[in-house]
Amino acid sequence: MKIVVIGGSGLIGSKVVGLLRGKGHEVLAASPNTGVNTITREGLAEALTGAAVVVDVANSPSFEDKAVLEFFETAGRNLLAAEVAAGVGHHVALSVIGADRLPESGYMRAKFAQERLIQNSRIPYTIVRSTQFFEFVGAITQSAGDGPTIRLSPALLQPIASDDVASALAKLAAGNPANGIVELAGPEKIPLDELARLHLAAKGDSRRVIADVHARYFGTELDDRSLTPGETPLLGSIRFEDWLRRSSARA
Repeated sequence: MKIVVIGGSGLIGSKVVGLLRGKGHEVLAASPNTGVNTITREGLAEALTGAAVVVDVANSPSFEDKAVLEFFETAGRNLLAAEVAAGVGHHVALSVIGADRLPESGYMRAKFAQERLIQNSRIPYTIVRSTQFFEFVGAITQSAGDGPTIRLSPALLQPIASDDVASALAKLAAGNPANGIVELAGPEKIPLDELARLHLAAKGDSRRVIADVHARYFGTELDDRSLTPGETPLLGSIRFEDWLRRSSARA
């Protein structure tokens, strides 16, 4: 079956493409680099010709409130309209846990707007809300730095390895539409400030992490429910400390 992966050259997309090709599917890795642009619609209709499934894992190049909303709304409308025209039977989209409950965050508002476009379309769909990727812990830590200290919320997260995200997306893409939301998370809950300490220790970085309940994450304060899944998420198998050890060994 032909599957088009929007954002197919990125961190998650490239892994999903490889997994689906390994299962014998005809997979098109679609991105501006390969001549497919969901904002301008360049190459979009051609890419979707004959496609049974579209997996959308593209992300906005800017996280500024106005820009990120415009990206997800414009790309979402263009992509869904092209899918209707092409007769696509299953739209799989990667979203984020917390998109529906953190309206102070411009990024979360934009992801929720993307979800609503999908839910209101005529295309059978599966929305996969994932927790934060292990690979982003370093950037989150850096963004909270202030000289020798880093201030982060002690709220619980349940982060997940990108390999586990890609594996779940590939399985869902090859299956039937859920016509609903599937939650995806890592195997353990860890406070955000502790994640940063583990990351810094693995990198030999001596900066001090301060737990601050008022520290903002993408523009919003957090509590233990903000970014953690409900009672029945799909769970990845890779633990953060195991991933850190392997990443440090490769480096």
